Amino acid sequence: MIEKIKKLGWKQFGGLVLIVIIVIAFGFGGFGGGFSTNNQNNIAKINKANITTQDFIDYVNQSGISQEAIRDNIENNIIEELLSGLISTKIIDLEIKDFNLSINKKTILKNIKENKNFHDENGKFQRVKYEKFLLSNNMSAAMFELKLKNKELQKHLFDFIGAGTITPEFLVNKKFEENNKSLDIEYFDMESLYKMKSEYTDNEIKVFIEENKDQLKRQYIDFKYVALTPKNLIGIEEFNQEFFDRIDEIENKISQGHTFDVILESININATKVTEFAPSSNKQINEDLIYSKKVTKLDLIESGDEFLLYNIEKEYDRAPDLNDEIIKDEIAELIYQKGKFDYNRKILEDIQNNKFSNTEFEELSNLNKKNMSISSINDDKVFEINSVKMLYSLPINSFTLVNNSKNKIYLVKIIGSNKNLFNKSDTNYLEFVNNENTNNRKNILQTYDQLMNTKYKVHLNQKTLDRVKNYFK
Repeated sequence: MIEKIKKLGWKQFGGLVLIVIIVIAFGFGGFGGGFSTNNQNNIAKINKANITTQDFIDYVNQSGISQEAIRDNIENNIIEELLSGLISTKIIDLEIKDFNLSINKKTILKNIKENKNFHDENGKFQRVKYEKFLLSNNMSAAMFELKLKNKELQKHLFDFIGAGTITPEFLVNKKFEENNKSLDIEYFDMESLYKMKSEYTDNEIKVFIEENKDQLKRQYIDFKYVALTPKNLIGIEEFNQEFFDRIDEIENKISQGHTFDVILESININATKVTEFAPSSNKQINEDLIYSKKVTKLDLIESGDEFLLYNIEKEYDRAPDLNDEIIKDEIAELIYQKGKFDYNRKILEDIQNNKFSNTEFEELSNLNKKNMSISSINDDKVFEINSVKMLYSLPINSFTLVNNSKNKIYLVKIIGSNKNLFNKSDTNYLEFVNNENTNNRKNILQTYDQLMNTKYKVHLNQKTLDRVKNYFK
């Protein structure tokens, strides 16, 4: 909320109402007397309702945060946080008024008498305990009852908003039953249906490169570098202060504009020259690191127990070189993966267009299909969990492609399902019911939050806010 308040200025405030609801109650002293009680400058405005500096003072006093604590946390945006709490409270008050919610004095008194903090060992209300509580918290009975009333009204408001969030039992049972039924499937691994990487000819690779030449171009660099260690820089194996002083000298020379060759002369170490370099599957730690830093032409970087001083001499683009076996293998892998993707896409399109039949399923399986039963929508022992959820959304005799946790692809046919008995006192069932109600309530509150964005427009008076902040500095 602090971040949103900081960005507000004179902009919309909106749906923060559901997040911060008067929960600022630290154990510090009062606000103190820095402002005139007659100061009615507006610090914020909610639609046509003004929030004055006096409202803010009263709110801070009620929060119990000391002037010293506020001053120490000015840079941590404590003023904005307090103001956001006040604005949230005011919006809730406006909502309570808009819905014409009320609570009578008898309900307030009943809540006080039922508060166990004011009971004796026999569970009876003791007026003396109540009075001691008020004295210890420097509150009058009227002030405490007003706070209690506001708290109850807020509860009524959110109960009113969340009405109907309890999902009917028959719907909960049906959904739980669906999620926990066992699903019988036939499936097989698609790997044997794909054209193998080694089967792609040189001509196919060349055609692929030509069709994708812009995407396949790689940036190469020519560069020189030296790997600096205590041994070659100061003549000993130890990382001591002298070594790091020499490293600092080199960094200073780079910042002063010295060239790579001039720096090399000062340290008298021969450089390694690398040409036509681009990272590949054959890892080269120093070279790969320098390539990743190529935006800076001359630099000194750390690499494990070494410091690399490098200079990029040339950068250029080049199409893949098929004479390089590593590059050729990488291109073949790209073609192989594209072939798999195209094959899978064709099957999915046929399934979606009802052109895929059981006959094709049997032919493709080549008698290698397996049978299994998935115990519930949370059973991810064979397939990745999102694939399992998709299977549970499909009807019997459906086909689809799924994957496991290692992204191996399978073609699946759903052949049946069986309901599993469950006990309503079972932990899984009770947790499911609770999650359903929580999700429903969350959805309603999110909708309500969006409504608040359009219903209430909040503007801050930045000048007044700055004056409030300056008081504590």
